Amino acid sequence: MSLQAIEHETAIDPTWSVIWLHGLGADGSDFAPVVPQLVQRGWPALRFVFPHAPVRAVTINNGVQMRAWYDIVDTDLANRADETGVNESVALVEALLAAEVARGVPRGQIFLAGFSQGGAVTLAAGLRQREPLAGLIALSTYLPAANSALASLVPEATAQPVFMAHGRQDPVVPYTAGERSAAAQRSMGFAVDWRAYAMPHTVCADEVDDLRRWMSKRFEAA
Repeated sequence: MSLQAIEHETAIDPTWSVIWLHGLGADGSDFAPVVPQLVQRGWPALRFVFPHAPVRAVTINNGVQMRAWYDIVDTDLANRADETGVNESVALVEALLAAEVARGVPRGQIFLAGFSQGGAVTLAAGLRQREPLAGLIALSTYLPAANSALASLVPEATAQPVFMAHGRQDPVVPYTAGERSAAAQRSMGFAVDWRAYAMPHTVCADEVDDLRRWMSKRFEAA
């Protein structure tokens, strides 16, 4: 399966890419408005790719069909993610990464980002990167199947810097789940920049500002 996506290029001939995965029930348009708020003058030319997740039945929502990166089968985070669906979406992400490489952007200049469900897939995919990406951006999310995640980790993956952010008043993915996931990432060897904000399950201006500064460091180090 190939995914349709919304794309935005900040200048001609992009040399860097950002693949950004939306949350449950949304689509690729959800985070497209972030681009003008995030991008800073002097950055290299970027291609933002906002893919639309497949439409599937979501158990926790009474089987209603909606865009989702995986089925949600339980409110308990330990059992929430459908591992088969997560693995299918990781394969879709790999196809998106390969497409950017085919367009001339090296893997080391591709950021993988995601919010909520999309962030969970970002973290799951990040564990398996034998050729490190520019960075992983995981917002208001958690590491799915945390108890078995270590089995998916490849040594090269821990070279990828990670930006994780969460709202202290998040009623969808509890703040403590984000904290535990950040700790799990660190225990595996990832350098995690963890940020917390006074917000629910959303994105705030301070978070975008912090992400801008974090990405700027990646560009400066390249």
